[in-house]
Amino acid sequence: MKTVALAIAAMLTGCGASPEAEAILEPGMSWQYRLDGGIPSPADVVIVDLDVSADDVVDLVDAGAYPVCYLSLGTVEDWRDDASGFPDHVVGNPLPDWEGERYLDLRAIDDLAPIWEARLDECAAKGFRGIDPDNIDAYSNDSGFPLTESDALEALQWLADQAHERGLTIGLKNAPELVPAAVTFVDFAVVEQCATYRFCREFDPFVDAGKPVFDVEYREDGATLDSVCPIGRAHGISMVLANLDLDGDGDDC
Repeated sequence: MKTVALAIAAMLTGCGASPEAEAILEPGMSWQYRLDGGIPSPADVVIVDLDVSADDVVDLVDAGAYPVCYLSLGTVEDWRDDASGFPDHVVGNPLPDWEGERYLDLRAIDDLAPIWEARLDECAAKGFRGIDPDNIDAYSNDSGFPLTESDALEALQWLADQAHERGLTIGLKNAPELVPAAVTFVDFAVVEQCATYRFCREFDPFVDAGKPVFDVEYREDGATLDSVCPIGRAHGISMVLANLDLDGDGDDC
């Protein structure tokens, strides 16, 4: 298939996917979200961890999926190979529910840039089409730094510019406060539990702009297809019901 050949070429050149290989991202696309290192069943859009193999990414493309690379923008995870490369002064408080993960000072772009750029290069070289940068909303948590929404937007804009230079699309992860500004320069949104916590309408500007919103709802918090899917459909949001650990296929609305 042509898309597979283009993905292989991207891996060899490290330049990301050719525009010819880009699917058109639009509201209503099906999706799957898996972050345990496994590969879910194919869907229009599939978000998997940065550390999956290039062969897995090519297989997803071959199956007709648009593969998106998960990476954390706002935290350092001690299980990553590059974790030791973060300077001590940019590493802040631990995330209370995620052992081995600590917040980063998103204002320190110059210090963080070499690691972030290397991760983008890896995503592009493996043939991913886009990136899902997590924890941009560190400003709303006890990060250990006096972060603001403006700091988050500056970091996200920098990352978007870098991603686009590599032929990668980029999403806004959660952070509904950033929607009015971010919708102008990112390509999609990935949201957690907007139906459960009743903030899906905050992402209407993405759908209005023809940009998809992908929402995941968690079974552990009592969500069911009957309780969340009508909300997703009302807002034009692609929604799945999954386990909190994102360790397998979600149920698609």
